[in-house]
Amino acid sequence: MAKSGSFKNKKQSGKKGAPRERTFVKGKVSDKKRVQPPAAESNPDVMRLNRYIANSGVCSRREADIYIAAGSVTVNGKPVTEMGFKVKRTDEVKFDGRLLNPAKREYVLLNKPKDFAVTGRNERGQRTALSLISQASKSELKPVGKLDKPSMGLQLFTNDGELSKRLNSPKNGLRKIYHIELTKPLRSMDLKKIQEGLAVDDKVVKVQEISFVEKAPKTEVGIEIYSSRNNIVRRIFETLEYEIVKMDRVVYAGLTKKDLPRGHWRYLTDQEVINLGMIN
Repeated sequence: MAKSGSFKNKKQSGKKGAPRERTFVKGKVSDKKRVQPPAAESNPDVMRLNRYIANSGVCSRREADIYIAAGSVTVNGKPVTEMGFKVKRTDEVKFDGRLLNPAKREYVLLNKPKDFAVTGRNERGQRTALSLISQASKSELKPVGKLDKPSMGLQLFTNDGELSKRLNSPKNGLRKIYHIELTKPLRSMDLKKIQEGLAVDDKVVKVQEISFVEKAPKTEVGIEIYSSRNNIVRRIFETLEYEIVKMDRVVYAGLTKKDLPRGHWRYLTDQEVINLGMIN
């Protein structure tokens, strides 16, 4: 958002025989035979314990081996310190007492078109955002910061329940920028009211910035807001008797629409996931 007040769209080597595993013993590295539980490597429902832990988002596989050796992991209530131990998806695996979920964490960002419902099934011809990201993951992805059906723009989906809960928390007001189009020009006095703080349902809503869109009619405005109240942007304008005909979320928690056409999706980069994870 321009300072001037205008808004811009923005390998295995060695002898044959039983494989050996390097382990940590009293601060030294030693070799010992790896005892393999009877499990088929090709079975998709069976995986190495370190992979199970890594997929749960706790740490990397290498770090998981260290925690396993230290006795921090239990399987079905029993401590496991064996390197290469395999578990089933149905096993109860705990790390420091916390139950783990081995599903790979996935994060998908969609540039949602207008009139696509974010939640719900495709019934009676209803178009859904989930149908647009159906090829993105085999996991059940849920929306974060849900847009309403008429709105367009950035919509995040993930199976990371911990992150989703944090981002959806009312105490974590996330930076959002919307490009709004109204049915009639926004009066300067009403723009000022929004800038100063407008009471919506007897509670004042603060916006970080609001301005007219550069080189566009006075019916188009940009608004930056951190409030997590439901449909708060629409309610702001409805309070002043304006109707929104277009609402496009162009920025969400540091994520932007750059190189993401309408109706398309992409995975978040590792750095983007890290940045979101830093939100407390």
